[in-house]
Amino acid sequence: MKVYHVPCLEDNYSYLIIDERSKEAAVVDPVEAEKVVQFAKQHGVLLKFVLTTHHHCHTNGHISYYVTSKEEEDPAVFTGDTLFIAGCGKFFEGTAEQMYQSLCVTLGSLPKPTRVYCGHEYTVKNLQFALTVEPDNVKIQQKLTWAQHQRQAGLATIPSTIEEELETNPFMRVDLPEIQARVGCGSPVEAIQEIRKRKDNWRG
Repeated sequence: MKVYHVPCLEDNYSYLIIDERSKEAAVVDPVEAEKVVQFAKQHGVLLKFVLTTHHHCHTNGHISYYVTSKEEEDPAVFTGDTLFIAGCGKFFEGTAEQMYQSLCVTLGSLPKPTRVYCGHEYTVKNLQFALTVEPDNVKIQQKLTWAQHQRQAGLATIPSTIEEELETNPFMRVDLPEIQARVGCGSPVEAIQEIRKRKDNWRG
């Protein structure tokens, strides 16, 4: 199973998931269909499936797709606008409780090597914000430096892994008492709500 990202619009990603044996492919969130079709042609694959994660941001009915292969490869999850690298979607229609369930309970329980493919290139800004929550988190500092180098070189910052998200994404770290204490909250759901509110008002 090969996954290719297809940059679309300003900062969106579509993904082509290719089964190398059958030369068949699925596309996730084809924002610019022509680009995706062209990409499939270049790779000599037949587009068989279209997977759509959402109609807009963290909205009702948002789906993440978890993909495994028979080979010894790490699985992949396509999270659209629910889980971003070091961040999460805005609570447009969903609640803090739903986001906690999505991020920390469902996605957080996936195998740690699972590769995370999200819908937008927001990584640098998300990591800069994450440092306002945890200024002493060395993993966040290191990943921010790496992400800045990637972007300066014109490269993507995806995929991440579930393990990296559990180490660097403040929204996936709200079960930790020290994070709750930092944002003055007594429960993970309160903490995720408070961190989201801070992110919404942050002008980094």
